[in-house]
Amino acid sequence: MFTSMLLALAVQVPRAAADDHDAVICGHHVQGAILAKYQELGGEKSPLGCPKTDELTTPNGVGRYNTFVGGSIYWSPDTGAHPVWGTIGDKWGTMGWEAGSLGFPAGDELTNPDGVGKRQQFQHGTIYWHPTLSHGAHAVSGTIGSVWSAYNWESGDFGYPTSDVSWDKDNKENYQRFANKNLTIFSNPNGNGIEGCESACAGYYGVVGDSSGDQATDLINETRVEIPMDAWNTKFVIRAWPTLKGRAASKADFKLGWDQMMSRVPTPWAMTTTERSSLYKQFACHAVFTLPKKPGQWLGGPSWDLESWRPDISWVKAMDPLTDSKCNWN
Repeated sequence: MFTSMLLALAVQVPRAAADDHDAVICGHHVQGAILAKYQELGGEKSPLGCPKTDELTTPNGVGRYNTFVGGSIYWSPDTGAHPVWGTIGDKWGTMGWEAGSLGFPAGDELTNPDGVGKRQQFQHGTIYWHPTLSHGAHAVSGTIGSVWSAYNWESGDFGYPTSDVSWDKDNKENYQRFANKNLTIFSNPNGNGIEGCESACAGYYGVVGDSSGDQATDLINETRVEIPMDAWNTKFVIRAWPTLKGRAASKADFKLGWDQMMSRVPTPWAMTTTERSSLYKQFACHAVFTLPKKPGQWLGGPSWDLESWRPDISWVKAMDPLTDSKCNWN
């Protein structure tokens, strides 16, 4: 533990006990709820092996723990006693143990539905690990975790987390990468003043191909879905960044560009049939009426922004340049 033990000495913490039993194992005292969990796991024959310490008080004065050859068992009044070991335990340790952002373990390590990966829940998030898909163990929590869970966790469209949460100083948002299609989920606490992120927002994006002008091999270089936090599950924006090739190809066949845009990311979980129809017409409008402003710039900006709250107007109106020059009709 990296925090001073003086706090533990100053605070009287109850034993990790559901009863009063106590045992000396390999020369160390293991007792109460920690002993019960240890025996449930198989005692010395479990992956934990022999204890290396007596029961100790955590530095924050809240819980109790024993360390063992193969890991530890932590207990708190709110979470009970749970073992922490292996790659997940190591990750939890690098995040500050129980004093870190995740808090105490709230459950034992579990095997995921794929029969291979592992996960363990903590008070404020969950750590996931897979031997080949996750590039180590990574915690998922908060708003990013909420978005991920809407797509069925590691079994869904995003797959396992492949990175920790990082800070994007340019967009001023937290982000985390996931295995499937190199997808990224983000959480923007304050907003950047653009479309779906005018205030606090969350969402995800997929980036494929290059955008090096006429040599671009893809039609849509990036697709980003933005969800305003004050309109969760009711509004969203899809933003697409077409390449030069994509602008030309989509003008000739906007379904081609639409299909590639949507293939970059999972379909927004809140999308209705009416919203899909409106978004498709908005995309077609942008594609058909895309015009260069000056070298390297385009009318309406570099992205095509599609808002879920726009009404589903007729194709005649959608393709009429007098309807709205920015393809954002009311």
